[in-house]
Amino acid sequence: MAKTTTIFVCHECGHQVPKWMGRCPECMAWDSFAEEALHQQSAPRHPQRSSDSSTFTPITKVQSVVENRLTTGIGEFDRVLGGGMVEGSLTLIGGEPGIGKSTLTLQSMGHLARLGKKVLYVSGEESGTQLKLRAERLNALSENLLVCSEICVEEILQLLDKVDPDVLVLDSVQTFYSADLQSAPGSISQVREVAFKIFQAIKHRGLPTLLIGHINKDGAIAGPKSLEHIVDTVVYFEGERGHAYRALRTTKNRFGPTPEIGVFQMMPEGLVPVENPSEWFLSERPEDSSGSTIAASLEGSRTLLVEVQALVSTSSSIGMPRRMSTGFDANRVSLLIAIMEKRMEFNLHGEDIFVNLTGGIKIVEPALDLAIAVAIAGSFRDKIIDPLTVLVGEVGLTGEVRTVMQLDARIIEARRLGFKRCVIPHSAKKIKNLPDKNIELCFVKNLSDVFEKLF
Repeated sequence: MAKTTTIFVCHECGHQVPKWMGRCPECMAWDSFAEEALHQQSAPRHPQRSSDSSTFTPITKVQSVVENRLTTGIGEFDRVLGGGMVEGSLTLIGGEPGIGKSTLTLQSMGHLARLGKKVLYVSGEESGTQLKLRAERLNALSENLLVCSEICVEEILQLLDKVDPDVLVLDSVQTFYSADLQSAPGSISQVREVAFKIFQAIKHRGLPTLLIGHINKDGAIAGPKSLEHIVDTVVYFEGERGHAYRALRTTKNRFGPTPEIGVFQMMPEGLVPVENPSEWFLSERPEDSSGSTIAASLEGSRTLLVEVQALVSTSSSIGMPRRMSTGFDANRVSLLIAIMEKRMEFNLHGEDIFVNLTGGIKIVEPALDLAIAVAIAGSFRDKIIDPLTVLVGEVGLTGEVRTVMQLDARIIEARRLGFKRCVIPHSAKKIKNLPDKNIELCFVKNLSDVFEKLF
């Protein structure tokens, strides 16, 4: 006889406990447990296993498989995926509501359908009429694009046997449920069970699948962290609602490099790939303004030149100056300010300091340290930095300028866009064959050298 009990499941890691707890003992998250019904059978069920499922083979005898990638027709999307969709791969696309997840997916699937590929688009949020309205706007109509509104994963798996598609899209994972569980759609157990069943089904069929997921208030994909472990590729949509810029960034990819980035521009006809994002980020740079510098950042295999802006003004609050950063780690900015106060004797303790990366882009690598420090110093002293100068380097706690990865690629990108000087760490002199043609390389050891040569 079946027995129904309740358990408490952590929203962050999926840890289960019989009673509610204020803090998860597994991931140490506070107030993360939610009550769920657990349906237990009187006799446990064991799946049928084949006799050869546990056989072992020397790795040298394993047959190599050539990756047959399916290109989506959108170059920036293919770049993020490592060249296209791999047979049997499960890709999770996460992002805020309205950021463009469904738009990009429908655009790419419409292109595949026009090439003769049979695409099954299963939506748990929109009806067929709503999908057609969007497809008409995106020019994604095709007889090979099949749409379906279904939320039961068992029904979807039966539909796969009937349709036999070349590509599958599920939008979104939080709306689907499995009949084997009693909990509501979107719960921790349902999200994990749905993803695991889809994963097993597509691996058996060799079916490339896109799984769309929403993110929670903390910016992570809603559901347990194990959801990201199940899938092959995790892609995040980034961007501010007030900006036309959108970035597609991969954080996990079993079939390609990470972190790779693709840049799009939101237009009335959909998401348009930006093939040269550096020029787009620098297109509205102001002239003869203090506190503006150019930095060379590396995102995956792509080099981006971005504008760093800083504003230093006298604080109106006594003892509590404001420190704000947009697009860059605020703690890192506070660290750079402390280094400038200690090593360069800048009197910044009574100043409000604001740092911004234009275009709404977010960058975490420390190669922007030098550009941020110079932008703050330029705004504080009201000095204009040469607009044809690019700064690259990490700043250490003693004020030294340290080298960064793939410095030659950053110099080449700066030279291609017409910059005449590149300020780089002094240790880069040891690197052979630096691309110094048509661009001046300025080597600096510490912040004192930088300010002496720029101001």
